Amino acid sequence: MSAVVRPASGSMVGARFSLTDHNGTPVTNESYRGRFLVVFFGFTHCRVVCPRALTTLSAVLDELGSRADQFQGLYVTVDPDRDTPATMKAFLEASYPRFTGLTGTADQIAAAKKEFRVFARRVADPEERDEYVVPHSAITYVLDRSGSFLTHFTESTGAAEMVRRLDGALTAGGPL
Repeated sequence: MSAVVRPASGSMVGARFSLTDHNGTPVTNESYRGRFLVVFFGFTHCRVVCPRALTTLSAVLDELGSRADQFQGLYVTVDPDRDTPATMKAFLEASYPRFTGLTGTADQIAAAKKEFRVFARRVADPEERDEYVVPHSAITYVLDRSGSFLTHFTESTGAAEMVRRLDGALTAGGPL
């Protein structure tokens, strides 16, 4: 039995990545140093989970008002075959403008999923012939200004709780 290797911070989430943003610019976790990150993994063809999560997270950031400027929302694809930078940009700018889409090669996405401990697997779509879906874990990760894992939200975490915890992250010693 092998031991779980934890990043230096002691967290089980490494939070390192090297991807391409929806403007076609290469980015890493270091690109966002100095801002809190709100990170969600998903895909643009998702019918329920991703739109629901992005809608909730957008409302949470709206509720924070000007304090939300200290957070950067990132939407990392688990479907790099379909989610090109242009696809991510069109999808997010239309409905979720607070988020920047991140994509990359299959290897880059696999590395990011491993860092964040994200499950995602491509399977045939039972409703659409010749199509596929990508069931995935639905966890929102919050990283601090240095890029280290701070906390996470599950699907069951309510918007009011998220607002409280993100607001607490902005205040030294605040609750998370």
